[in-house]
Order: sequence, then C-alpha cells, then structure tokens
Amino acid sequence: MKRAGLIAIAAFLAGAAAVAVPHWMGIEQIALVALSVAGAALAAALAVRLAMEERSRRKIEEARRQMVAAVSHDLRTPLASLRLLVEAIDDGVVTGETRERYLHEMRTHVEALTALIDDLFELSRIEAGEISWTMRQVELRELIGDTVAAMRAPAEARGVALAADLPAEAVLARANAEKLQRVLFNLIQNAIRHTPADGSVTVRARAAGSGVEVEVADEGAGIAATDGERVFEAFFRGDESRSDDGAGLGLAISRAIVEAHGGRIWLDDSGPGARVHFTLQGV
Repeated sequence: MKRAGLIAIAAFLAGAAAVAVPHWMGIEQIALVALSVAGAALAAALAVRLAMEERSRRKIEEARRQMVAAVSHDLRTPLASLRLLVEAIDDGVVTGETRERYLHEMRTHVEALTALIDDLFELSRIEAGEISWTMRQVELRELIGDTVAAMRAPAEARGVALAADLPAEAVLARANAEKLQRVLFNLIQNAIRHTPADGSVTVRARAAGSGVEVEVADEGAGIAATDGERVFEAFFRGDESRSDDGAGLGLAISRAIVEAHGGRIWLDDSGPGARVHFTLQGV
C-alpha cells in the first residue's frame, strides 16, 4: 500500500504540473505536457491496480489462515478423543463391554479423520485441475432414483420424508456418474441433516435450455441470503441453526465437481427452507 500511495502522489504532482503550464507554449512543450498527463494517468491507474492487488493478497492470506484454523479444529477434536480413549485402554481403566465400546468409538473417530483427509485431498486435486474423469451420457432420472433410494433409510431414521419429483421423459446429461452421485449424496445428506422431523426433502430434475438443472429442496430453517455464496466455501458452517459436527466440505466439493463438469451451483433463497440448484451440460 505504501508503494501505491507514493505512485498516487507522483501522479498527482505530474498532473498538477501539467495544468500549471502557460497556454503560450510551443509544440514541443505541449507534447511534453501531453506526455506528462498520460504519465500521470498511467501512474494513477497503476496505483489503483496495486491497491487492488494488495487487498486481494490480504483476502487470500485471511482465507488461508481461516482454512488452517478450521482444519486444525476438525483434526484436534477427534485426535483428543482418541488420545483419551487409548490412554484409558492402555492403563487398564476399562475392561469388558466398556473396552469394546471404547474401541468402537476409536474406529468411528479414525473413520472420520480418514474421510476428512480424503475430502481435503479430493478438493485440492479438483481445484488444481487434476481431473481424469470419463464423461458419458447419464440418465438423471435413474441416477437420482438410485441415490434417493439409498438415502431413504437415514432420512426415515430422522423422521424426514425423502422423495424424487422427476419428469416422465428422459433427462440426459454429459457427466461422470460416480462424481455426480457424490454431489447428490452431499446435497441430500446436508438437506436431511437440517430438516426437522416430519419435514421433507425433494429432489427435482428438468431440462433447461441446452442443459439440465437439478434441485435439492429441504424444509429446514433455511440459509441467510448473506451466506448464499459462502455456504460453498470449505469449512463454512453458517449460523448455529445449520451448524453440525461435519467438517463443512460437502458443499465445497459439490461446487468443485459441478464446475469441473462445466456447470454452476447456487442457493435459491426465494422460498422456505434451503433450495440448492446446479446445472450440467446436456447431451
């Protein structure tokens, strides 16, 4: 910022000098004035550019710090629990059924850590463009139907009705079926988690111009409009009504996968609950 300020001052002085030149100057002097004015304009533009770059650098640095803090938090919690459980077993404090329960809890924490590390690795690879997916024609009605059927049991366990609202005609997209199903699992799981008992989650798909559009809608508390873009950032959890014990990577990975398919994903805050839409290229 100091360098930008100095350049801005230089631009001002050059412009002021140019304005102060008498009107009776010759062609050479006028040319010099013109060059001075052009130089002042260029210096001012450069000062603005440097200031913008400085703000961008600070934002990137702040995002990096937040990412490190979030990762540290999500690693620290299960690691602390694992340490206590291991110490209890190692010291012989617990035996029998309690020991078996502790071992089960240890496996749960290890699985959570493994999932977090896998998600971080996948997200970093996608954002780095290290993608070697096979794209083919995918019939979304079938894929959505299979995904909804697989998620119905956990939905019913929470008292949530899960349904698919699909057209009679085929909905075809060019996609990698496995990665696309990962997106659907993430969005549906997130919707179920934030929908109260006796509520519902609905998955819809339709043709939209030359592509297709998919919607996952829930009847939860919704997401604040101010968080509409941030919900797709890694580790962002929003307000307490939609916070949970997950790492906050599901929506970030979903966005990365959708964008790698040439589509886009967004939050529609026009109605009750949360409605996440994403588009894909058609066939």
